[in-house]
Amino acid sequence: MDQNGSSSSNTNTMRSHCIEINDNEEFEVHKVEAPPQKSTLLKLKARLKETFFPDDPLRQFKGQPLPKKLILGAQYFFPILQWGPSYSFKLLKSDIVSGLTIASLAIPQGISYAKLASLPPIVGLYSSFVPPLVYAVLGSSRDVAVGPVSIASLVMGSMLREEVSPTGDSLLFLQLALTSTFFAGIFQASLGILRLGFIIDFLSKAILIGFMAGAAIIVALQQLKSLLGITHFTQQMAIVPVMSSVFHNVDEWSWQTIVMGFCFLVLLLLARHVSIRNPKLFWVSAGAPLVSVIISTVLVFAIKGQKHGISVIGKLEEGLNPPSLNMLRFQGSHLVLVIKTGIMTGILSLTEGIAVGRTFATLKNYRVDGNKEMMAIGFMNVVGSVTSCYVTTGAKTAVSNVVMSVTVMVTLLFLMPLFHYTPNLILGAIIVSAVVGLIDISAAYNIWKIDKYDFITTLAAFFGVIFISVQTGLAIAVGLAIFKILLQVTRPKTVMLGNMPGTDIYRDLHHYKEATRVPGFLILSIEAPINFANINYLNERISRWIEEFEEEDNIKQRQSSLRFVILEMSAVTAIDTSGVSFFKDMKTAMEKKGVAFVLVNPLAEVIDKLEKADKVNDFIRENNLYLTVGEAVTALSLEVKDQQSSMQDVPL
Repeated sequence: MDQNGSSSSNTNTMRSHCIEINDNEEFEVHKVEAPPQKSTLLKLKARLKETFFPDDPLRQFKGQPLPKKLILGAQYFFPILQWGPSYSFKLLKSDIVSGLTIASLAIPQGISYAKLASLPPIVGLYSSFVPPLVYAVLGSSRDVAVGPVSIASLVMGSMLREEVSPTGDSLLFLQLALTSTFFAGIFQASLGILRLGFIIDFLSKAILIGFMAGAAIIVALQQLKSLLGITHFTQQMAIVPVMSSVFHNVDEWSWQTIVMGFCFLVLLLLARHVSIRNPKLFWVSAGAPLVSVIISTVLVFAIKGQKHGISVIGKLEEGLNPPSLNMLRFQGSHLVLVIKTGIMTGILSLTEGIAVGRTFATLKNYRVDGNKEMMAIGFMNVVGSVTSCYVTTGAKTAVSNVVMSVTVMVTLLFLMPLFHYTPNLILGAIIVSAVVGLIDISAAYNIWKIDKYDFITTLAAFFGVIFISVQTGLAIAVGLAIFKILLQVTRPKTVMLGNMPGTDIYRDLHHYKEATRVPGFLILSIEAPINFANINYLNERISRWIEEFEEEDNIKQRQSSLRFVILEMSAVTAIDTSGVSFFKDMKTAMEKKGVAFVLVNPLAEVIDKLEKADKVNDFIRENNLYLTVGEAVTALSLEVKDQQSSMQDVPL
């Protein structure tokens, strides 16, 4: 190998060169090139773009005249301007049917979820009127129906009850709920505007499956109050105090309530089962809650159910959403509580809304912009907080939400007296039937098969929610997920590579049993970025590889034959200054042992930093850098062979 120019310059030392294998054949060693030079400003610009704008939302404006840019900009912030001009009468008919179907589900669920959040039932209907109109203008998903959801309702109610009683001071509780909704909206919109949506990615699928299942059980257990007719029920959420409250108040159980409640629960679950078995009958499960409300209301009115211990909703106010700007509380001793509640419910509703939107988008082959969704849902909740709505999230196009909203408006204006005799038990049955779908046993089983650590995270979320609290369970699961990430960062995977016989391919010796070690070579692959957090581990791990290699050689040959340590770096995507020092120290330590330290295929950022740190051209030399492991082994083996031949030719 020609090394005469190795000290002249980095550029010269990385040129392709050929090695003579025999008299008629030459082996080419390809160069390892440094990346094109860029200024620090350009590098920073590229990094920020990839971090905050991976989808490059401004690319649609390139090369467009100013009027077109203005139109595209308006369509970007108001998607209704994009699909509105192409809207057809055929879609309108479909949306009317879809909107009415959604409304038949949203009206009873809105009332039910408001009670789950310990809010007046009318607030649930308010939250199904204004927010869908806002989302229809700003939202990018064509299939998300907007309204209150069970998990966010549960979390809001449980967190606010830690400091304020919904029965002892109902007005203050409502004020805090509206203020929490305002902060949830601000938080959500800020994530979208600042392009920080990756924050919610810490709620992994494993966490959400465990959390949703645990929350579903807690929500269902809370409905025992309505389904059993208990009047004195615990305010706590964990399974132990809930079940204790159930069995300590057996004398309050009402057999009439139990019979009617569980009959309707069976009816709702049966309707859900029919729709799952035959998706074309989706309207069965969608319409079942409203039908159940109507039947139960008529039945209670006919038999005078209140005299038989069946509690009813009572009188609901007529009229549209009253303004509630004066209800927001931005000072006082509960400010920290409402901020925490807003952030927690904001994250949960965002996660659920965006996940549902992306699922439908994938099925129907269109794209949902996560950051635009965050802004839309955020602004929707801000507007909702000043129109007597609590936190909401996201059948056919957005017009379905408009139809649903109009239906709710008609209900608010003219139909509220009809709900006076609606029994609370039917609201409990509706909630139980709705949250059953949140328990996904098959998904949990798949996680168990694929990744045991993820399954532990799922169990942590599940048991944390049902035995401690919703917030604590979620926090424990997120903590475990972050711990897993830290383990992956601080303990990167390193493997020993061997040669696949008859090829120049090198693979993990423990994975491919046919792979064999190359005598005199220790070939390692590092499969993670190298930084200050993992250099000590890498140093210890590589040193142990070397010691084990030498011990095996000493047993077989009574002396070590190790001559080269090769690091395959295709998976090392980044390196910091500590990583650069690690390579220098490792090279020095190897030289003291008489072992050459070689790098294979360092990526652009890595070679750039190594080159800048190599002021005396001691590290970036052609016999230290190779493009592939095969070329490195061949070239270095020939170099050893040439050296041995030269020594034999020297006269004694």
